[in-house]
Amino acid sequence: MRNLTWPQVLAWRMRRQFLLEPEEHGDPVVITRRLAGVQAQVASAAAQALVVRGAAPPGEAGRNGPTESGLVRTWAMRGTLHLLPRDDAPAYLALCATVRNWEKPSWTKAFGATPADLEAIAEAAREVLDGAALTREELAEAVLERTGSEHLRQALGSGWGTLLKPLAWWGVLCHGPSRGGKVTFTSPGLGEFPAVEEAARVVLRAYLGAHGPATPLMFDNWLMRRTSRKSDVRRWFAALDDELSAVDVEGEEMYALTSELDGLLETAPTSAVRLLGPFDQYVLGAGTDAARLIPPGRRPEVSRAAGWIAPVVLHQGRVAGTWDPQTGETSLWEEVPALLLRDELERWKRLA
Repeated sequence: MRNLTWPQVLAWRMRRQFLLEPEEHGDPVVITRRLAGVQAQVASAAAQALVVRGAAPPGEAGRNGPTESGLVRTWAMRGTLHLLPRDDAPAYLALCATVRNWEKPSWTKAFGATPADLEAIAEAAREVLDGAALTREELAEAVLERTGSEHLRQALGSGWGTLLKPLAWWGVLCHGPSRGGKVTFTSPGLGEFPAVEEAARVVLRAYLGAHGPATPLMFDNWLMRRTSRKSDVRRWFAALDDELSAVDVEGEEMYALTSELDGLLETAPTSAVRLLGPFDQYVLGAGTDAARLIPPGRRPEVSRAAGWIAPVVLHQGRVAGTWDPQTGETSLWEEVPALLLRDELERWKRLA
């Protein structure tokens, strides 16, 4: 087992995530693929995550639906909206769907829809979204008209967002182009989904290629907030076993891609200062409870009320504080080189 230090790991993650050098061609699909998706709950945050890594803003189409750009905006990891590469999206969604939370009696009680109801909604949605983009209200009416199930009206009204997430994981719908400021939904046209083990290979390979080394628990925390069955997660790691190497990161056993092991071992710690926008993948991939990234006592300053993940200041790969992209003001809890911070603020001004 090879030994690594946390400064090495954090520097390697920054390099792999295009934070030390921008992506060569500024291709948003390449960046999104490397990051294992870009959280897009807030469209402007997704755009910032791409731009800071060298891409042009994705524009209306890239933010909202399947396009020639090759990105799809849909519910994925942790039940949150993400930009995903169109060709890899089936693997991510297939893995998210293994949580099967809609089969639990507590879910039915909370949201008023049984698994059979969801199947009926999905069948109707497939029909009405083929070649169309509908608002929430239009989709609800079309589903009710085709199912004839009046009892679903209340469920669609009260638990609408939650009811749509399984449909997204099944590949029935994704976000379409906005219409008059309203969200629309359309068919992503993703085709056949891979088997779960093959999906796990695709997703784990991407995750470890940007956010590794990691443990199965770290991966599950990123995927579904640790709600996956432990036996499933072990099986997914086993499905990629021929591509993994166990490493020791300051006393903790983790897994890295064997193909990246030499690069990890050769990586030197970085003194770089970087500013990241809200909901950045560098933070979300590791998780806000990663003590080597964010001091535990500072976590509430990063992971805030209503699920908001603050913009952060990175120094040496660690979160050293938060900042306001509108004013440039920083709130630091460790010393950060003033000149490097000033240069990074100037870079953000140019990117804006």
